[in-house]
Amino acid sequence: MKIGIDPGISGAIAKLNDNDSFISVEDMPVMAGTGKRKQVNAAELARLLRLDGGTAYLEQASAMPKQGVSSMFSFGCSYGIIQGVLAALSIPVVIVSPRSWKKRAGIIGKEKDFARTLAQRLFPRAELGRKKDIGRADALLIARFGD
Repeated sequence: MKIGIDPGISGAIAKLNDNDSFISVEDMPVMAGTGKRKQVNAAELARLLRLDGGTAYLEQASAMPKQGVSSMFSFGCSYGIIQGVLAALSIPVVIVSPRSWKKRAGIIGKEKDFARTLAQRLFPRAELGRKKDIGRADALLIARFGD
């Protein structure tokens, strides 16, 4: 099994069989954090991944231009929680750069929603009808990147 993970609060977790057939896709489980911020719910993430086995393909986190210090700190915490859960469950992890999976998917230089359109075509059983399902689409394409 291949597990694609688009990290962050608006990210998602996708599961594909080794032949790239669709199993499931879910929004990243979150809970209330400090103040108005949300954070990844580590216990719920562990529950989602506990019995699956396979390899996780995790999109590499990096600082983005014009993003605030507070936002980047929050994103980094989410990324660390995800890595910690994967390590605790002994799930092997492959860190995937955004450029590499997007190049393989053929979406470099395309508008953001193109990934969702592509994922809808490749995985018609996946629920990707909402504009905000871009995280789900990305997770599916990250999982598909895995060899």
